[in-house]
Amino acid sequence: MPATLDAAPVERWSVPFHRLYRAELRWIFRRPRTLIVLGLLALIPVIIGIGLTIAANTGAGPGGGNGGGDSLLTTAAGNALVLPVATLGLTLNLLLPLITAMSAGDALAGESSVGTLRGLLLAPVSRGRLLLMKSLGVATFTLAAALLMAVVAMLTGLVINGTGSLFTLSGNTLSFVDALGRVALAAAWVTLQLWAVGAIALAISACTEHPMLVVVSVLAGTVVSTVLLLLSAVDWLHPFLLPKSWNGLADLLRDPIPTGQLTEGAIRAACYIVIGLSLAYARLSTKDG
Repeated sequence: MPATLDAAPVERWSVPFHRLYRAELRWIFRRPRTLIVLGLLALIPVIIGIGLTIAANTGAGPGGGNGGGDSLLTTAAGNALVLPVATLGLTLNLLLPLITAMSAGDALAGESSVGTLRGLLLAPVSRGRLLLMKSLGVATFTLAAALLMAVVAMLTGLVINGTGSLFTLSGNTLSFVDALGRVALAAAWVTLQLWAVGAIALAISACTEHPMLVVVSVLAGTVVSTVLLLLSAVDWLHPFLLPKSWNGLADLLRDPIPTGQLTEGAIRAACYIVIGLSLAYARLSTKDG
């Protein structure tokens, strides 16, 4: 009687995470839409710098604001250090959250609409690794956007005003290395805020097949939060709103740097990241594609 052959155990093939991450980045940064958006973002600091120079030469100037990017523009003319921070602060109020929502919408809702997400969910990749890959892709895109704007704004300021214009709002002149460190810190802090926006956008993206719905939801949430921050009747709600500390970006231009609002904003953003990714994972865990 022939011997019974034992069935060999089937090995579950798993793709290394770094390969998944590289594939995700290739998918993000090879899209023409992504390249167009990054190109437009790079133009914004140049346009602002040229506009402020023309306004300063003609005797006109931007009006004051409430401590955010608008008010920083009043001191950005003639100051190569202020221009990068002012540009980041100005675009953080609407434009940067908008492109973050666009990226998060494509990450899950966009792939779900064309059917590719179902293949990823059926592949031997855990839902947690899939969400981590998508969230890191969105985070990397936001980091690239913030760094691109900061670098272009810094170069624009140096070309227009020279290296002797690196002074803080307190009147102290900084070395190039110190100024570069503050601009890098501003870009990192803005990126953290955008990661929080991206986490919430991913939670919405996991619940729909329409990327535009993600963009509209984030846009509406940003606008509503900004309006609520202006209403003293709901001041009890202000500590829970993500944009509450966004005006604190200007503190990086003071000497010494006040850390209260910046730290509060970083902690709030971290909480949003945890909540957003938890909601996205809860939805992906029950999603069949």
